[in-house]
Amino acid sequence: MQRLWTMLLYAVTILTLATAPALAAEPTKAKETKAPAKAEAAKTVETKAPAAKQELIDINSATDAELKTLPGIGDAYLAKIVVNRPYANKTQLVSKKVLPEAVYEKIKDRIIARQPKKEEKKAEPKKK
Repeated sequence: MQRLWTMLLYAVTILTLATAPALAAEPTKAKETKAPAKAEAAKTVETKAPAAKQELIDINSATDAELKTLPGIGDAYLAKIVVNRPYANKTQLVSKKVLPEAVYEKIKDRIIARQPKKEEKKAEPKKK
């Protein structure tokens, strides 16, 4: 009986050693095929980033169509953004609870809160 177990253990060990190189090679192939996809995705992100920096959307004066181009902004958030105008800065979207933090994180690099230019008022003399 002991000899049977020894033979069985010997056979399992040989089979394990024989198949180990083949099993070890499979994950390497999978990693190699995924790597180019990640590289292509990184190139796509890099090409989109400069365009996004050039075209900042002013949350104080943007049209509905411009705001809808932002990721995560649908009709409900669009309405909340417009109703709560004006904004002193873009972080007020979160502090005024217009947008959740997760949505704000997606769009913060694509928006700006410009202030309207104030017309210079002429100083009127004070009446005594």
